[in-house]
Amino acid sequence: MASKGKVRGISGQYPLVQNMTVTEGGTANLTCRVEYNDNTSLQWSNPAQQTLFFGDKKALRDNRIELVRASWSELTISISDVTLSDEGMYTCSLFTMPVRTAKAYLTVLGVPEKPEIDGLTKPAMEGDHITLTCITQGSKPAADLRWFRNEKEVKGAKEVNASGKTFTVRSSLQLHVDRNDDGVAYTCKVDHVALTQTPQQATEVLEVHYAPRVEIIHSLAVPQEGQYLKLECVSKGNPSPDPVMWTKDGGELPDLDRMIVEGRELTFTSLNKTDNGTYRCEASNHLGTSNAEYVLYVYDVPTTLPPSTTPPLHPIPPDPTALLGTHASDPTVTGNRDPNAVGQHGTDHALIGGVVAVVVFVTLCLIIVLGRYLARHKG
Repeated sequence: MASKGKVRGISGQYPLVQNMTVTEGGTANLTCRVEYNDNTSLQWSNPAQQTLFFGDKKALRDNRIELVRASWSELTISISDVTLSDEGMYTCSLFTMPVRTAKAYLTVLGVPEKPEIDGLTKPAMEGDHITLTCITQGSKPAADLRWFRNEKEVKGAKEVNASGKTFTVRSSLQLHVDRNDDGVAYTCKVDHVALTQTPQQATEVLEVHYAPRVEIIHSLAVPQEGQYLKLECVSKGNPSPDPVMWTKDGGELPDLDRMIVEGRELTFTSLNKTDNGTYRCEASNHLGTSNAEYVLYVYDVPTTLPPSTTPPLHPIPPDPTALLGTHASDPTVTGNRDPNAVGQHGTDHALIGGVVAVVVFVTLCLIIVLGRYLARHKG
């Protein structure tokens, strides 16, 4: 990588040069131009004031330095495989009377080395506190280090130390390890102006050992007699837990004909009331043991549908036969009546007639008595 920064000069018989930035190991081209020249020679010299080229004549024995173009108006040379020691002020001289000069600064970028991550213990244990340290050397200017947890950037603590013309950069990341860190990739990336096309990075994948955790997943919400039921013991641990163990009410499974154990699954082919109880699944590794319980209650198979507690959407009209019983005296609705109902109503009519007759007789008697009483008082 090389870039230029123009150094302004006065046109005419004055040399014009440009500052140059190049990556360590690259090639730097130094060009000196003159707009008007009366056959006066041009010369390039290094920061130590050693002449590199005088016109087209090479003056310094350095196989890395070569002539690119030499004329009365231009002198261009190249320095290949540039090192940090090549950095400095280069001078182009135009040998007029007096000698006129222009200076160009050559900046050499130090390429950071590939980073290394230290401090990782394999395997780490859940609950451990560890410090990951990323180191890169040889950068100029000092590189920047960035940490990533998988694809998400996390912040580290940076430290920069000078080492001659280059810098050593460290970045530390503090971790409190838990089971969620198992299999997580921690990456340290180097950011530097000299790494525009080939970024440097290092990655370490954490392996975390932790005790198992267990839970039971069941296939039925309301187990009933005769149904098929599967219990699955889901255990997570690292190292992977040993084969799980099933028990019922603290003892062995009683009926292995209907209870089938396959790996982590306990299957009931046909439930009945004797299966009621507490079932435990247990898993372990060298870090610990975990268990989970499932209380099984087998319900009876319902024989009839329970009464609905939901009111009907539409009201039910009254039964016409009920109206017949209430209004039996209506002669228009006497069809299909109980024959016994006719005699009953006839008796009622006779009773009413008798009561009316008695009332009429009593009234007549009162009128006769009252008439005689009035006649005596007049006489």
